[in-house]
Amino acid sequence: MTAWDRIERLLGKEALDYLHKRTVGVVGLGSGGGFVAESLAMSGVGRFVLIDDELLESVNVVRHVGDLRDVGRPKVEAVADLIRARNPDAEVTAIRGRIEQHFDALNGIDLVVVGVDGERVKYLINEACLARGLTAVYAGVYERGEGGDVVVINPRDEASPCYACWADDVREGLVDPGADELDYGMIGPDGTLEAEPGLWLHVVRVASVQADLALNELLQGTDQYRRMPGNTVILANRPLEIFQGRITPPYGAEWITIARDPACLECSHRNRLQEAEAGEDELSLDQLLSDSGIHYEEAEAQDGES
Repeated sequence: MTAWDRIERLLGKEALDYLHKRTVGVVGLGSGGGFVAESLAMSGVGRFVLIDDELLESVNVVRHVGDLRDVGRPKVEAVADLIRARNPDAEVTAIRGRIEQHFDALNGIDLVVVGVDGERVKYLINEACLARGLTAVYAGVYERGEGGDVVVINPRDEASPCYACWADDVREGLVDPGADELDYGMIGPDGTLEAEPGLWLHVVRVASVQADLALNELLQGTDQYRRMPGNTVILANRPLEIFQGRITPPYGAEWITIARDPACLECSHRNRLQEAEAGEDELSLDQLLSDSGIHYEEAEAQDGES
């Protein structure tokens, strides 16, 4: 019996061999990202690119896969060692630094798991993934761990939103396709998640869904891939008013599908670039400036000032 015998019986040898050759980039190795990375390694994924710039502090230990032995070490190195301890054959590239300085590390990988908290950096990751045609799985945990959400963004799917489309809809608490108004109660006035999540067990419920959806995306092309009822799942750890006037009970979940926004600047530019590359449209500077809401005179003035 091998270490992978039970997973092979569950997924089949062909799917397991396929996972061994797949490469996942995990950006952010905190309470959620570290759990996702280790879980994917334990599920048969064989190649990892890990990116994080922080050290593990003693206050992190109660909400991290690392422990007191790792205090003072870079989180990325602690998680890399955990992956190798679980899956000795795994190929792990550990990069200590901010993703903004290491976007080239995403070249040639199969999937990105986004484990960072800040919305600004998520938008930058979104741009990098769109440019590379990379599917990314994002997750957020609400204040005090009362719930969370996970979304799969696939730029190769014409109906899929980019993260900017998705966040503009969901984070701002607008309207979902069912016409009920989203009302998280954990979203700040600027559309970002507020405050510090709660217990690690509440964080990892969201992270386990992120890991499972990431694994499912990696299995595309095999008979183990499952089609989900939407591109976004919202999880309640406690009673949560996800939709106005309706309480989702503890451990419940709601699936929704957020569509691509034709007015999204990221998506409109991407569509025009794809059309230009295909020879379907000649993309001019004037058109790009117009799409960006910048008039030619303004652009000249900005250029002169610079």
